Amino acid sequence: MFAAENGLKGDPRLQAISDAIRVVPHFPKPGIMFQDITTLLLDHKAFKDTVDIFVDRYRDMDISVVAGVEARGFMFGPSIALAIGAKFVPLRKPRKLPGEVIAEAYDLEYGSDCLEMHVGAVQPGERVIVIDDLVATGGTLSAAIRLLERVGAQVVECACVIGLREVKT
Repeated sequence: MFAAENGLKGDPRLQAISDAIRVVPHFPKPGIMFQDITTLLLDHKAFKDTVDIFVDRYRDMDISVVAGVEARGFMFGPSIALAIGAKFVPLRKPRKLPGEVIAEAYDLEYGSDCLEMHVGAVQPGERVIVIDDLVATGGTLSAAIRLLERVGAQVVECACVIGLREVKT
């Protein structure tokens, strides 16, 4: 969801949130404009406003699972889950979860990656939102959706703090 396209156009919280995110040029490599959310986390009001915007959207949507994408989805997902009365399920990189997992591989611009989730963490029919810090090409979020749908979940929406409209896919 892009907040400005979702009834929040003109909301002063959006500018404050945007202002709290530091842009680091040429990190981690030349040509990348890294969106650093750690500065957002240092600003109590902007961080709270970020969580509140998501909570306001999902509070009455009968969401039972908030799935957070490693690692920055873990910073927002648990707070949202607690506020809306849902469980938090981490979607992790390979070999980070103990026990039995289900995995979904996906391609990146230069290589591939994988997301894993504990078997049994999400039940068929559960309504899920997927949380991450940033959407660029959508590859990671697409893998998260496929992973959750393979266990019978209904993915209601994906939500990110930052959406990069200018990324060419």
